[in-house]
Amino acid sequence: MENIELQNIMLAFGLTLFAGMSTGIGSAIAFFAKETNHKLLAVSLGFSAGVMIYVSLVEIFQKAKADLSSVFGEVTGAWYTVAAFFGGILFIAIIDKLIPSYENPHEIRNIEDLGKEQKNKKLMRMGVFSALAIAIHNFPEGMATFMSGLADPYIALPIAVAIAIHNIPEGIAVSVPVFYATGNRRKAFLLSFFSGLAEPVGALIGFLVIYFFFDSFSPAISGIMFGAVAGIMVFISLDELLPTAEEHGEHHLSIYGLVAGMAVMALSLLLFL
Repeated sequence: MENIELQNIMLAFGLTLFAGMSTGIGSAIAFFAKETNHKLLAVSLGFSAGVMIYVSLVEIFQKAKADLSSVFGEVTGAWYTVAAFFGGILFIAIIDKLIPSYENPHEIRNIEDLGKEQKNKKLMRMGVFSALAIAIHNFPEGMATFMSGLADPYIALPIAVAIAIHNIPEGIAVSVPVFYATGNRRKAFLLSFFSGLAEPVGALIGFLVIYFFFDSFSPAISGIMFGAVAGIMVFISLDELLPTAEEHGEHHLSIYGLVAGMAVMALSLLLFL
């Protein structure tokens, strides 16, 4: 493997680790902040959605189409790209559907709700199921972050930041129900923090499977993966980030954040032409 390729892989892993560990930031915020800053959260989530949607459709989708077209031809490659895109959407939608809403870490809870509910007697069961739900959700997100980094090192950082912004309120949402279950702030923080490590674990497993079983990163495999990643990121943005942003603020705040995220992503891509 060439040195530059190794550098790209290490960069992608590092950014995936950063994005996953941001759940710990959200968990810490839950224990030190007095209340939820709804306006800031709405703008931030909208911004994250804008970055993810723009880069998915403008950059990653096109990268998938170029790779697949180089192998299968223009028409067949385009069909495979679209199939991979909606395959990614189907994959994350099934995962989202299988996890109960209460244990779903994407169901946002407010900081000010911390400690208001009674402790759950089934402490271990709640902790294990919560951690499992988080890991299942973060696994494909880790793959998406990692593959985005491999697609182009220049777009890796804004993608990782967008995923991190997404994971911060997720960390808050995880800490609250775990605290309900255990009454232990330290345990709630640690479970939230370590659950985010499912993202780099997902990236590592995905890399090993591709490298050892699919002849490294061939254009056909990378095209399918990039197409699926684009679908996953668009689904996360439309199904989780934007609805949550609107719940926490005015409609226009989330849209302003969305447009700002798209503009920042567009500018960053133009600067590296």
